[in-house]
Amino acid sequence: TARPPPAHRRAAWAWLTGALLGMLLLSCAARAPHATDLAVYDDDLADGWADWSWQSTRDFAATATVHAGARAVAVTADAGWSGFSLRAPAPLPAGDYTALAFWVYGGVGGNPISVYFQATDDGPALARATLTAPAGQWTEVILPLSSLGSPTQIARITWLNDTPASQPTYYLDDIRLLASDTPGPTPGADVQLQVDVAAQRAPISPAIYGVNTYGLTGDPVAYLQSLGITVRRWGGNATSRYNYRTDVSNHASDWYFANLKQSDATDLPHDSAVNRVLDQNRAAGADSFVVMPTSGYVSNADGQACGFGVDRYGAQTATAAGDGRPNCGSGIALDGAPITDNDPFDTSIAAPPSFVGDWVRFLVDKYGRAAEGGIRFYNLDNEPDIWFESHRDIRPVGITYAQLRAMSIDYGAAIKAADPTALVLGPVVHGWSYYFHSPYDGQRGDWASPDDRDRHGGVYLVPWYLQQMAAYEQTHGVRLLDYLDLHFYPQAPGVVLSRAGDAATQARRLRSTRALWDATYVDESWISSAGPDGGIVRLLPRMRAWVDEFYPGTQLAIGEYNWGGLEHINGALAQAEVLGIFGREGVGLATLWEPPGLTQPGAFAFRLYRNYDGQGGHFGDTRVAATSSAADRLSLFAAQRSADGALTLVVINKHTAPLTARLSLAHFTPGGAAAVYRYSEADLTAIVRLPDVTLDGAPVLSFPAASMTLFVLPGAVTAPAAHLPIIVR
Repeated sequence: TARPPPAHRRAAWAWLTGALLGMLLLSCAARAPHATDLAVYDDDLADGWADWSWQSTRDFAATATVHAGARAVAVTADAGWSGFSLRAPAPLPAGDYTALAFWVYGGVGGNPISVYFQATDDGPALARATLTAPAGQWTEVILPLSSLGSPTQIARITWLNDTPASQPTYYLDDIRLLASDTPGPTPGADVQLQVDVAAQRAPISPAIYGVNTYGLTGDPVAYLQSLGITVRRWGGNATSRYNYRTDVSNHASDWYFANLKQSDATDLPHDSAVNRVLDQNRAAGADSFVVMPTSGYVSNADGQACGFGVDRYGAQTATAAGDGRPNCGSGIALDGAPITDNDPFDTSIAAPPSFVGDWVRFLVDKYGRAAEGGIRFYNLDNEPDIWFESHRDIRPVGITYAQLRAMSIDYGAAIKAADPTALVLGPVVHGWSYYFHSPYDGQRGDWASPDDRDRHGGVYLVPWYLQQMAAYEQTHGVRLLDYLDLHFYPQAPGVVLSRAGDAATQARRLRSTRALWDATYVDESWISSAGPDGGIVRLLPRMRAWVDEFYPGTQLAIGEYNWGGLEHINGALAQAEVLGIFGREGVGLATLWEPPGLTQPGAFAFRLYRNYDGQGGHFGDTRVAATSSAADRLSLFAAQRSADGALTLVVINKHTAPLTARLSLAHFTPGGAAAVYRYSEADLTAIVRLPDVTLDGAPVLSFPAASMTLFVLPGAVTAPAAHLPIIVR
């Protein structure tokens, strides 16, 4: 028999609406019932349970949409404040259970519903949980009994139409009480996510969202703006010998040591390839980052010159004949021996520190000083540690500790003299081995007893370099080095600058981002048997420790990196993870080498942080404490936005299956529901705006496999309302 509540009890709804209760939800796959769970409805109402609903139409054998089995309950709210209510055969001892669980399928527009218990048939409604059933999808809801008033016994369970009007039909299925011996502190949650907005607060540098010019295609201005890029670097091997006066550079070992005119500019040096890049950056609102030559050479004016011309040095193993430059050879004679008697001035001219000073002064005249919106960042060349390979036509012998110091001081001083407000980055080392050894020792394979390093007290190259830069400042009162810039490319097979690869490679790619920070992660490459610490890279904490000990105040930069797979969701997840790590670990600048195409998945990793809504919406600029109990599968990055106080959260599911997570917030009061944005395999062409979700009360949220989700929570301007429904989709 349908039994509506007595009229006098309607007045109780006012205080009930003030009791906001935590709703724990949500997985895409059904929860396996525990052996002692109590089924209330499973294709039919359990024996002894009765329908005590009011002002609603019920069909306990609906087949239009079913979660499991053959049937579900269809409920149509025919009037405002109508209820679907189930009465137990006899009051149940609540101590036998921990939670009420059910699946719900919302009608058009979703259904606002309140759920509550009564301890007796006509007793008062206990505290209730308020939710909105998502329209057009099955959602599992798990409500701990503590969120429903911690009853001592349960006589009735009610789903109340939480509006003064009728509602469209919704469906319920698999209604059960979860047994008290159900394992786990948070039913329905695979992972615990915790954010403390008052802890670990530190600025996130906007310069970590940068790219290199190489590989950037299409309209550069549109590209930079679409992805929200903040810094663009003119860098790489082909820029090391760029001559701003002739617009000619040498492409080194990448392309037959050949000189090449870089643009069709004729009004030199005012119009040139590099100036066009700088103009594009300014138009897009991105800072410029320019490599300054420090090898002592730049290209001459001959755009056809070659480092190892066949006409001068004889036949070689390969030439650029296929590209119309048959005179440009590989530098390897037919007998396999490297050619060593070439003349560097075949392609180049001398470029002392005064050349760099003149170039910077030219840029200041054209664009203003760095502090006035001019060129902000200057690199002390590019990867001098491997010049003996990449630029062996001019620097065939690996440089020593002393040579690296001299170049950095001489050229760095020239930059600072021309623009004291400019920021200088060095030593721009290529990779792992040369963080610890000089190129001179490395070229000779002198790893076990490195003569050059031993002459400098056995101190690793990068720490020694920082010591020398600190000593210069102490002596001269000028800081020449603003950023410690190290390049890092993961060495695990199939990862760096590669396509996504098979499942094993994709999993390896996502694991290998841990090399940036994790003191327990042993690198899955040759690094595991090379260098200190048994293959534990922990790159960013290592760099920070070096700086703190040897040259405090120096910022961290990763001028080149690439985790590959950017054409695939796997690479996009890795890129999003890396950007989150850079922000959390306090990196000052980072520029991705060979950025993704405008529509490739990797591009959406940048958009998630820098332009998630197409209107310039961006991740916060002050990092806050964020932890995940399973960071290897579900990572969390959190930051607060200075402009409006919003809290932004990025959750990345690197797992191959959906995951659920309980999200707890500390020291932050949301000013309303969170906007939700997601990028996943469901739509690789866009970041999708999902329905808003209220994150009060430590809800449990679901995250599809291989997805990245952004939550934007407004900060509270005034005290929040007492009743804020928790809506999880």
